[in-house]
Amino acid sequence: MRPRFRASIGPAAIAVLALSRCGPAPGRPTAAEIDVRPDHVTDFALLYSENCAGCHGPSGRGGAGAIGLANAVYLAVADDAVLRRAAATGVSGTQMPAFAKSAGGMLTDSQIEILVRGIRAWAKPDALAGAAAPPYAGPPGDASRGAGVFARSCASCHGVAGAGGPKAGSVVDGTYLGLVSDQSLRTTIIAGRPDIGQPDWRGDGSTPLTSQDVSDVVAWLAAQRPAHPGQPYAEAKP
Repeated sequence: MRPRFRASIGPAAIAVLALSRCGPAPGRPTAAEIDVRPDHVTDFALLYSENCAGCHGPSGRGGAGAIGLANAVYLAVADDAVLRRAAATGVSGTQMPAFAKSAGGMLTDSQIEILVRGIRAWAKPDALAGAAAPPYAGPPGDASRGAGVFARSCASCHGVAGAGGPKAGSVVDGTYLGLVSDQSLRTTIIAGRPDIGQPDWRGDGSTPLTSQDVSDVVAWLAAQRPAHPGQPYAEAKP
């Protein structure tokens, strides 16, 4: 009959076993150290900083020529469909690219929705202070009327011909007009650019622009756009 031996586990061995159950095996990365696949990112702050902040500024405050997405007036006139369409498919003829995978970008539809919800969270209920802003989209404009509206409401900052004044730069520069769409011009006139001191459609509060006024100014600005924006200016003849 074989003798029986009783295994004995000392305190040190018990401690080692306990630690092996509580932590990862040596050399194995923790969850925090494992890179997340780009299409699995669901954090709004990270998605915004990596895809939007470069043009629209940190926290949506505006920058690099693009309107701030946290602009309260902009969010009051632009609905979720506008935000979703711009983020997913971009804006043709401008610097705004498409971000959705279905349109050649890198973001999933779910990530586009996360961006839309996060940007909408910046909205302020009292952004318009009871005023009725011109709608995001408007009727066609008339350039000749727009010249008069510009002279009355915009020239004090941008100059009589729009080429720059004492308070603001040129809005008729061919390169600038070649990088923005007519809708972008309309949106900026309505929402303003608080980050650079440009007022919204209410101006100084004395004579707010109507929807038709905005359309007419946009038509006048569009008429200043070169036929082939971005091409070198012709040399002056002697």
